Amino acid sequence: MKNVTLVVMAAGMGSRYGGLKQIDPVGDKGEIIIDYSVFDAIEAGFNRVIFVIKHEIEEDFKRIMQGKFEDRVRVDYAYQDIHNVPEGFTVPEGRVKPWGTGHAVLACEGMIDGPFAVINADDYYGKETFTLIYDELTKEKEPSDQYDFCMVGFKIENTLTENGSVARGVCETDSEGYLTTITERTKIAKRGSEIMFTEDDGETWEPIPHGSTVSMNCWGFSMDMMKELKERFSGFLEKSKDNILKCEYFLPFVVDDLLKEGKARVKVLDTKEKWYGVTYRADKQAVCDALQAKRDAGIYPQHLY
Repeated sequence: MKNVTLVVMAAGMGSRYGGLKQIDPVGDKGEIIIDYSVFDAIEAGFNRVIFVIKHEIEEDFKRIMQGKFEDRVRVDYAYQDIHNVPEGFTVPEGRVKPWGTGHAVLACEGMIDGPFAVINADDYYGKETFTLIYDELTKEKEPSDQYDFCMVGFKIENTLTENGSVARGVCETDSEGYLTTITERTKIAKRGSEIMFTEDDGETWEPIPHGSTVSMNCWGFSMDMMKELKERFSGFLEKSKDNILKCEYFLPFVVDDLLKEGKARVKVLDTKEKWYGVTYRADKQAVCDALQAKRDAGIYPQHLY
């Protein structure tokens, strides 16, 4: 059996949500969203989990996770530290948040030893998602001069909240199902029966067709991605000097650069799973209800661990 790792990005604070949503219970027995992701990943075949956290939340996070899955999967921790920057760079005065999702995965440098998947801690992805990505990561592939990556693509209508706007990467694919472009839309919302986005704080809205594929930051990579993330971080910081207090080293931006350079190809694995998440505090009850319904239907046991 191949060693396949799940990297869970759990270092971010939920600014719109109003708290540390990664460890906010959504189940009547104290389950958090991460518990469902780890449970599904283990069932799909993953045999290791790395939680990427900040030192500031280490005690609380480990207390919540202690004793849940260690008997079924190897559990390790990596730490996203704002001061982890390349030689020759320093953290500017006034910079308080880490450097984004690419930087979060880079925190696992030296720990990754095979294919790995990456997910957000505060998103529920569904069982099929983990089966799809595990099967793709463990599939025998023909030798290629490109990196073979993958991502799970969700239908946009399955990823929205009733309580405000969301940010999503809108994807285009070729005839063989490989990603050609990914465009970040930072404010997507339901407006009546339509799905629309704005780039000028709501002055104008443009439609996004139902059925459009979006990324939910569920990626599958070979170890090559770690090398690319490390090598490109310095260039990112150099280019971002004019916005150094707020810029973020986003994982999809690195993937997009690799696509444009012809260095990688990304297979899009389509799923009809419905996303659930707590983007806003008002989302929580809907997530709790949906997961309870899945337990009642036997999709999950009443006790996950």
